[in-house]
Amino acid sequence: MKLLLGNYLINPCQDHLKKEFGVAIEDGVIRQVAGNGKLQKEYPEAKVIDLKDKILSPGFINTHMHSYGILSHGIETPEIDSFRDFLEKFWWPKVENQIDHRLIEISTRAAALELINSGVTTFCNVMEAPNALPGALTTQAEVLEQLHSRAVLSFEASERMSRSNGDKGLKENVDFSLEQENNPLISGTMCIHTTFTCSPEFIQKASDLSKENGLSIQLHLNESSYEPEVCRDKHNLPPAQLYRELGLLDNHVLASQGVKLGEEEIQTLKEKEVNLAHVPLSNCEVGGGIAPVPDLLEKGINVSLGTDGYINNFFEVMRAAFLIHKGKLETPDVMPARKVFRLATVNGAKALGLDKLGCLKKGYRADVITLDTDFETPFRNHNYYDQLIMRRNPRHVRDVFINGNSIMRNGEFNYPSFNFESTRKELNEAAHKLWHR
Repeated sequence: MKLLLGNYLINPCQDHLKKEFGVAIEDGVIRQVAGNGKLQKEYPEAKVIDLKDKILSPGFINTHMHSYGILSHGIETPEIDSFRDFLEKFWWPKVENQIDHRLIEISTRAAALELINSGVTTFCNVMEAPNALPGALTTQAEVLEQLHSRAVLSFEASERMSRSNGDKGLKENVDFSLEQENNPLISGTMCIHTTFTCSPEFIQKASDLSKENGLSIQLHLNESSYEPEVCRDKHNLPPAQLYRELGLLDNHVLASQGVKLGEEEIQTLKEKEVNLAHVPLSNCEVGGGIAPVPDLLEKGINVSLGTDGYINNFFEVMRAAFLIHKGKLETPDVMPARKVFRLATVNGAKALGLDKLGCLKKGYRADVITLDTDFETPFRNHNYYDQLIMRRNPRHVRDVFINGNSIMRNGEFNYPSFNFESTRKELNEAAHKLWHR
């Protein structure tokens, strides 16, 4: 038993700031949330970790990530005329087709460090590396296990290279998921790309395999206007409606992007209880647009947040979700900080089917982060979510506990083999080789 005794405690399930509160942790589970004095009185033999100058918060949950994307930060891109050109002339041949097991190992380590340093304790990764099959997910898992990190891993299967390669991707997801059934930190899921890289028959096969093996399923959905245009031309249906016709959609589906959703598709997502990962910064970077997140939330659709591997500073992603919809809709009332914080925690847990994460509550997994309290202006009940989203950054994350394990303490990682200096050097060398292949 150990006690994490904080100055403040934030619990998005209750939306009430607690002063001089902490948590009692045992075997990776939160046993009690209470005032510091009460915890010390009830557990006099427990190890005390004094965090009384800090804020205790549930760790953030990143629901859509491409870890290998970190290798492409700053890469020169050719002039392109369309989203399809971006994929066919650059992203697929120059990046994803070049990813091998060594690059998976390096990028996973670098991305995991960035995420943890940003307060992310769980992330959902999508690997597309068609020439790294089989074993791509196992390679990634081996790195994350050394760091005691929590992750949901998947391989983005598609037929863009060939049907046989796509089938290998489906098999990778099933085999890996079954291998990880008893792993408390790492799990797998089914994953496909889009309606323009997967035939209806392939989508149906992925859906059948996910149901046969009890797996959730992920997919990209309407990242730009390209997919709905192609889907209507080929199938006389927008993507969400095609998935519905194929019987794929339900509450075990996590779609990402959702930028160009029509009203009919939004209604379908609502009726089928589909989850959606909002990746605001990445959508802006590719010029895809801004997803109608306030409307989705108002209709009761569960929306979470993702970095897409583009910018892994989760505070920047939260700020983007907080700000861009105000600008788009020309009102400051949408996407209040409290709601955005729920997207980053509670909603993320629901999207991944992890029902004991996202809050600091008795019986929940002990994924806890701390942030310093050195604010320029008062930190109060009426403003604490705004202060956290607008005034914090990774440098303010001081401690990270995943499943009760201390991963980072006072801003320093507890695993010497994982450090920013050596990892950045390794990443820089790997990226240089990738860019010049």
